[in-house]
Amino acid sequence: MDSTLSAAAEELLKEIKKAFQETSHVPDDLLLGLKFIFGSSAVPALDLVDQRSVTRVTSPSGRTAYQVLGSSGKLYTCYSSCRFCTCPAFGFTVLQKSESLLCKHILAVYLSQAMGACQELTVSEEQLTSILLAEEEDEG
Repeated sequence: MDSTLSAAAEELLKEIKKAFQETSHVPDDLLLGLKFIFGSSAVPALDLVDQRSVTRVTSPSGRTAYQVLGSSGKLYTCYSSCRFCTCPAFGFTVLQKSESLLCKHILAVYLSQAMGACQELTVSEEQLTSILLAEEEDEG
């Protein structure tokens, strides 16, 4: 990701969080900025947030991953700290073709964090490991 664009995206997400905390909604100018920076991922990501499709999965040790129920009904695992998602669109559009900064699932994670809209799920270390390994088995 281009560092200037990355900085602009991070600043936009901070502004969205601030506006949402103050007014419980996202102003139109910030929604336009979201569409400008994230393109076609913006509206589907907002839909996922509206549907409360993002779950923050935490283990007792503090390890965290996010699961996003995609529009297809499939559950994807996302890691916000390294901007990674297990969906095919991430691998193709973000990694291979560099056509997009993020897939809609990771953007939904960031927006859910900003708007306090994440579902919360605490699991054991073993359960979290199973969640992470299940994704690897699906891909292999």
